[in-house]
Amino acid sequence: MARSGFLACNLASRYGTVKRARGPFLYTEKGVRLTDLYAEGGRAILGWGGGPAVTVFKDVLARGITGSYRTDWDYRLDKALSDLLGFTAVGYAFSRMQDAQGSLAERPELWRPWSGRSYAECRAVIVEPPFPMAGGITLLAVRKELDFTNPPEQGICIPAPLQAALARSLYDIIKAEKERQEKDFFIYDTILTRYWTRKGPWLTPKLPESAYQDFILHCLDCELVISPCYGRDSIVPFGVDKGVFRKLERTPFAF
Repeated sequence: MARSGFLACNLASRYGTVKRARGPFLYTEKGVRLTDLYAEGGRAILGWGGGPAVTVFKDVLARGITGSYRTDWDYRLDKALSDLLGFTAVGYAFSRMQDAQGSLAERPELWRPWSGRSYAECRAVIVEPPFPMAGGITLLAVRKELDFTNPPEQGICIPAPLQAALARSLYDIIKAEKERQEKDFFIYDTILTRYWTRKGPWLTPKLPESAYQDFILHCLDCELVISPCYGRDSIVPFGVDKGVFRKLERTPFAF
């Protein structure tokens, strides 16, 4: 079973289906509020609900431009990628990250917010947009001067409403990177750094991979949802009260 499926099945068996999601919280069928440190691998790093990006999505959807033809949002999404990365970019969309990585002779860089990394000198960057509804879309931003006569193989077309939402989500993360700082992340270190090494909001597990599956289940019992993949970091949930980690603090995981 895929790791995400393992997490979903065990979450449902304990707490029932997820009935509502808001900010960093999942509200379940059994009336339990779970704190989400997985955030769809970063797609929901700005919180569940999508914020202003959902409003933009609805506004463009209401115009009925949902086909595969070009709209102004093709160019606006490229502009958002350019503003995010610091170079003039042309964007291509893929349904799998592997396809985006394999579309160029050289391996593109991977974008990660709060990494402290400058992308201005990169030739190509892979961006997973911080918009939960776009879980199946990976963007490849290529310098305009390296643009292709024909789109890379395996590329997909994105309808205008989703392009609009993705563009807005990129501007939202640009704004959030200026507002959320180290002081917003280290306040949970006394609890979290027992199990993870933290850099910004990103949490890399300290425990061995052989113990990680049991740790996922232990965290679920403590009403915490963490990354189901050992090689994919969990994320500090922004703005939560320290009390959400109380069960983990009181029942530590031995490894």
